[in-house]
Amino acid sequence: MTLTLLGWRRRTATLYAAARAAADPDRGWRIWRDGRDEMFATHPDSPLDEEARARFSGLPFAAYDPALRFEPALEPAEPERREVQTATDGVVPFERIGRVRFGDLGRVDVWWLDSYGGGVFLPLRDGSAGSATYGGGRYLIDTVKGADLGGDDGRLVVDLNLAYHPSCAYDPRWTCPLAPEGNRVAAPVAAGEQLPPGGWY
Repeated sequence: MTLTLLGWRRRTATLYAAARAAADPDRGWRIWRDGRDEMFATHPDSPLDEEARARFSGLPFAAYDPALRFEPALEPAEPERREVQTATDGVVPFERIGRVRFGDLGRVDVWWLDSYGGGVFLPLRDGSAGSATYGGGRYLIDTVKGADLGGDDGRLVVDLNLAYHPSCAYDPRWTCPLAPEGNRVAAPVAAGEQLPPGGWY
């Protein structure tokens, strides 16, 4: 780990703070998108290698759809513990803390990172996985890394337009927990980060 990785996390948190502060969610999404493109293109901890960065012209995203922004209440769910083995971080423990509903898409599990500092984690693997999006799914909330649109004590702001691929989708040197069964929906979600045409950079 390096201080440049800390810088990546700080910049990620700053982008989400700007998205939260924007009066218009579409405007917040654009700020976040532009900042994410800039980080991918220039930051030393970009998941793109030098060759890919030289060809990079921006992350492909579906058009913003305001109907895919939700502020669901956290609903109760049977407690469950998952221990995810990673190549770099050892075993990463998660505890299910509840579920949230995304309209007709249904409910998905919300997890708490059960290690020092903790944090909310919400991955999603939808029907576009493996074709339009990464086969392992995308992330919606990862508060450990600053990916958080806010909410109050009983609700989370979840905008599927900000669904993003984890770094491991771009480079195998990164490892990441993927969406478990309770975080999978059959319907495709035509929102958020998409696979680049013709494959990875």
